[in-house]
Amino acid sequence: MTEQNVPDRSAVALLTIDLQRDFACQGSPIQASGLGACLPRIRRIVQAFREYEKPIFHAVRLYRPDGSNVDLCRRSAVMEGLRVLMPGTQGAELLDDIKPKADIRLDSEELLSGGFQEFGANEWAYYKPRWGAFYGTELEKRLRESGIGTLVVVGCNFPTGGRATIYEGCARDFCVIAGSDAICDASRDGLDELGRLGAYQKTTDAVLEWLSGKRQNSAA
Repeated sequence: MTEQNVPDRSAVALLTIDLQRDFACQGSPIQASGLGACLPRIRRIVQAFREYEKPIFHAVRLYRPDGSNVDLCRRSAVMEGLRVLMPGTQGAELLDDIKPKADIRLDSEELLSGGFQEFGANEWAYYKPRWGAFYGTELEKRLRESGIGTLVVVGCNFPTGGRATIYEGCARDFCVIAGSDAICDASRDGLDELGRLGAYQKTTDAVLEWLSGKRQNSAA
């Protein structure tokens, strides 16, 4: 019997999760622990996907000032004045390390309307209303239409957006590879649980080697 859950580098896309300034800025109330250490590895993976002309989707959060689109655990805080991930602000922008060009800015109006903002060839940003990259978005439709069956997930941070995205991807029968050293705040126990879902783990070096074709199907 042919194994179905095998990563396919000919039909792979990269998902980056919440790589925005408010998650990275020192002193931010939503600063993600360990993101600074992960960023060089994330950048290497992003650059490799660009070089190999593979699709990249940057999933971002945006909070309306009235809290109307904010998840319940933060809604009261935003309604009471917490100002993070506000549309049009610098804090909501993608990190410069991740952008294809430094002068590109998110089009909040387009993103909040459900659009996918094109950043370049095979690269888009889009808005996700909750932790996971699939919830309330047309990401799955886009991936299916493009023949994508394998996903590499990197970004911030594992206990929230990273893990939710991996679970959602596996539940939709995508072959999911977690960038084990390129998702910040990932615990060993948390990563090990992913195997029960059929998700793979690959270090940054292993992702790059696999993407180059030197390693075809290893789960290293």
